[in-house]
Amino acid sequence: MISNLNTDISTAEQLAGLPGDGNRYELIAGVLHMMSPAGSEHGKIALRIGASLLQHVQANQLGEAYAAETGFRISSSPDTVRAPDAAFVSFERLESVDPANAYLELAPDIVVEVVSPNDVFADVEEKVAQWLNAGSQLVLVANPKDQTLRVYRLRKSIEILRIGDCFDAGPACANWRLKVDEVFD
Repeated sequence: MISNLNTDISTAEQLAGLPGDGNRYELIAGVLHMMSPAGSEHGKIALRIGASLLQHVQANQLGEAYAAETGFRISSSPDTVRAPDAAFVSFERLESVDPANAYLELAPDIVVEVVSPNDVFADVEEKVAQWLNAGSQLVLVANPKDQTLRVYRLRKSIEILRIGDCFDAGPACANWRLKVDEVFD
């Protein structure tokens, strides 16, 4: 999934100043990590979920939805900048941040992560914990391998949805709903 790089990059500002080299990076506790490109299944699922989220957010004028590769600075000293596969931030919370910064300095209300074939699930759960600890209300993890959506609202509260089930974001995003079948069809 992610490999450590031997570089001098340790802050969000340095990460933002990296020249484009075609690679994807995250900064985790001041350590730069290069991420492999998403595979076709990963990209398809991320887009399906993100498109549904965007449509709901726009139709209800709730805030902004973000695509993969959008960086969120979720901690400082040492800096952590994560990039979910999709995200939502309410207008109310956006008022508290400076959009001119390279990365939004908050955790999204909703984070979407899609598990890649080479992901270690313990790493995925660590990422979920980081999002929740930083203030995300809900983390949705799509796992193509077993065709499940895992819904994390708290670290100890996990809802597992399967084909035939329907996800409901509840108050985190004005009852945004998504059928599991539509994600993995």
